[in-house]
Amino acid sequence: MSKKIIGRIDKADFPALDLFDIDIKIDTGAYTSSIHCHKVMVDNDELVCLFYDKGHPHYNGKEFRFKDYTIAKVKSSNGIVQLRYKVKTTIVLFDKTYRISLTLSTREDMKFPVLIGRKFLTKKFIVDVSHKNVSYNNKSNKS
Repeated sequence: MSKKIIGRIDKADFPALDLFDIDIKIDTGAYTSSIHCHKVMVDNDELVCLFYDKGHPHYNGKEFRFKDYTIAKVKSSNGIVQLRYKVKTTIVLFDKTYRISLTLSTREDMKFPVLIGRKFLTKKFIVDVSHKNVSYNNKSNKS
């Protein structure tokens, strides 16, 4: 399988979460990928997530329930280890659907609600930081 060139930022779809044209930042310094989640709680053994943020207009405010989730230890760039919930979903880049594991974090103060880390990028993409929105600009069903 040949690797696609992806830039430092792009837009992606997360169809299972009903999120489309979401700003993503490619972060080769991060191992795991993460997504901003406004509210997270466990209810009857299900993880309940609310994807809403007034700063990210493509977030839909819908609540999602995950029966399958785990807890992951995530080490930030400043060395602090956090426990975060992790879910599996799908992401669409270059008109192809991939499985992806995302940790849920609070990123409301961040410009990009999604960080894509090395675990997802490996064997699929080569990062060229001189490019932006390569997948989005080639999207076949642009709105």
